[in-house]
Amino acid sequence: MALTFDANLPEARKAAMYAAGHWRRDIIGDYFDRVVAATPDAVAITGRNSTTGLTTTLSWRQLRRLVDRIALGLAAHGVERNDVVAAQLPNWWEFVALYLACVRIGAVMNPLMPIFRHREISFMLDFAQSKVAVVPRTFRGFDHGEMMRELRGSLPHLEHVFVVDGGDEASFEARLLDRRWEDERGAAELFRSRRPGADDVTLLMYTSGTTGEPKGVMHTGNTLLANIHAYLTCIAVSGPQVLLMGSPMAHLTGFLYGLMLAPVLGAKLVLLDIWNGATAARLIHDEGVTFTMGATPFVADLTDTPAIPGYSVDTLKTFVTAGAPIPRVLVERATKRLGVFLHSGWGMTENGCATITRRGDPPEKVFGTDGAALPGMEVRVVDSDGRPVPPDTEGHLQARGAASFVGYLMRPEKFDHDADGWFATGDEARMDPDGYIRITGRAKDIIIRGGENVPVVEVEELLYRHPAVQDAAIVATPDPRLGERGCAFLVLKPGASLSFAAMIGFLEERKMAKQYMPERLEIVPEMPRTPSGKIQKYKLREMAQSLAKG
Repeated sequence: MALTFDANLPEARKAAMYAAGHWRRDIIGDYFDRVVAATPDAVAITGRNSTTGLTTTLSWRQLRRLVDRIALGLAAHGVERNDVVAAQLPNWWEFVALYLACVRIGAVMNPLMPIFRHREISFMLDFAQSKVAVVPRTFRGFDHGEMMRELRGSLPHLEHVFVVDGGDEASFEARLLDRRWEDERGAAELFRSRRPGADDVTLLMYTSGTTGEPKGVMHTGNTLLANIHAYLTCIAVSGPQVLLMGSPMAHLTGFLYGLMLAPVLGAKLVLLDIWNGATAARLIHDEGVTFTMGATPFVADLTDTPAIPGYSVDTLKTFVTAGAPIPRVLVERATKRLGVFLHSGWGMTENGCATITRRGDPPEKVFGTDGAALPGMEVRVVDSDGRPVPPDTEGHLQARGAASFVGYLMRPEKFDHDADGWFATGDEARMDPDGYIRITGRAKDIIIRGGENVPVVEVEELLYRHPAVQDAAIVATPDPRLGERGCAFLVLKPGASLSFAAMIGFLEERKMAKQYMPERLEIVPEMPRTPSGKIQKYKLREMAQSLAKG
């Protein structure tokens, strides 16, 4: 039985969005089909699989053939409308084809970051009642196929695991690609009957919250496409585009501005499965890349790679960065060295990129803010009572609009919107008189490491289980490349000792994702606390910043 998506989508919101033209009846499959019809032999995707060493280039016509075959294969394996298909895949062509195939038959895709391991994957697959999981055989030295074999028995809803490059009868290729499903079942009628509506949930993507337990963000075709259309008006690209996507497509950045943006624009999508500044520079040169987007480390790595003088990057006109605070000096350096217009933005899984700087903005906006709201979106800064504060006053950032998500899966109580639809983002910001915001901090207890949210409480809870640990708290420490890294402050039990290596070993034994692990350890005699006993994390952050400078 398919999962029921308890989307929060009032008729009043739908009516307002359609009336304003922010929402439409088209779905991403329509854009895909139009591109195939218009330019069937143009390149749709090119990308190298770093595990196999093979580069795959597909035309739009070839991609459609694969999409349709995968869709029919999924249906033949029992995938029904609204069933969840999980994909823990790197930036490979299979990821793109799988999502478009899900759209064909009304299934919901749930991308999972390749960094996740047993602990995260078991929770996410079980919570979403995923019927199908697609994973690589191996990626970056980790055996995803073996992990799924170990977890399979504890996941009662999971009926099929398809392994890309699996090499056996249960592989993605054997089950979905090698058989000519289109010769056995009429595609047109199936796709017509399964076509999702523009307001149906099409994407389920996890985000980490203050509780340390991931929440499943639900997006419809309209909330995603509304963001893309508004985004395009702000970055003002023109002419044929070539998109480079090195940010994981399992992250909303890669999903929206790589996978979905390509068919909307009819653009070639160049995929990079392991980010590297020198490789990115070569791809920009070889493929004529015009656009890319990524968090602060992507900007820093491309700007500072010694490979830049060896390649021409003149075709790259637009670089959008969001997901982690970006230092002004880096924006200035990237603009000068790459000759690119660098857009700064702010966003989150719940609404995509919600603010952005515009081409033509004066330098003080480009270098000193995170932009103004996209068309169809609104942001405001309020005090603790929910009242808007004067310009240039720090407060709590709220957002609402066409791109806002439609709730957290099976957690309606977490849908933190007021009666007027304003969503409490958990970020702190100030807004200038022109409506441009600057993120100043976060109320949420999260570290943003290279654009990825680290669920602090979950890591702390594991550390509390170590026999030597009495108290644990993790805070962000500044990092010039990743934006932030985690610093663990621990109070040990009397007579106990714990080294950094031992702490990491303990977390590894419990299958914690490497990117979530603290990268610094400080043993302290006691935690700074409020009179009520709560740890004063702001004091620990101050300590961490001082240690980073030292």
